[in-house]
Amino acid sequence: MLEGWAARYGARLVDRIDHASSGDFLFLVSCGEIAPTSVRARFRHVLVLHASNLPIGRGWSPHVWHILRGANELTLSLLSADDPVDSGAIWKQLTIPLDGTELCTEVHDRLFAAELELMDWAVDNCDHTEPRPQEGEPSYFPRRTPQDSWVTPDQTLSEVFDLLRVSDPTRYPAFFEHRGARYALELRRMD
Repeated sequence: MLEGWAARYGARLVDRIDHASSGDFLFLVSCGEIAPTSVRARFRHVLVLHASNLPIGRGWSPHVWHILRGANELTLSLLSADDPVDSGAIWKQLTIPLDGTELCTEVHDRLFAAELELMDWAVDNCDHTEPRPQEGEPSYFPRRTPQDSWVTPDQTLSEVFDLLRVSDPTRYPAFFEHRGARYALELRRMD
């Protein structure tokens, strides 16, 4: 999907900040790197897509942390890259409703569709729209680690359902330890 978006706009996809050259827009999508001032200076707009209703939920994997806290919707924010990280002015936000059954890939698909929508909006509107500063006290999420996907054999399925549905089965699978061995858990939809 991102390749198609890039082709429509004649954009170049890069997988590292230091590969970004210059231009009108630099979109930071699922970017684990911080864009230094020297890189940001080469673009008219450097925009971050962040899955949280900022300033609440700055930091890592906000959509996962929100779902684990019982959220029934996600907010995707389009903001200017600034220092400190995730503190830039907000251009636009979209709300993504959830019904509580979405698995990791489905959540990512919904987020990605909304990211493309915000990127389209940015190309069409950034030259005649003013972003608004973030207001309120920020909160921060830590980077997720494999330990964040750990469950115990005595927990019920209801207790771990949200963790199972948002655990990335490739990078951070849910797991438990039993009788001296470690086992991965993966939730798959049957219908």
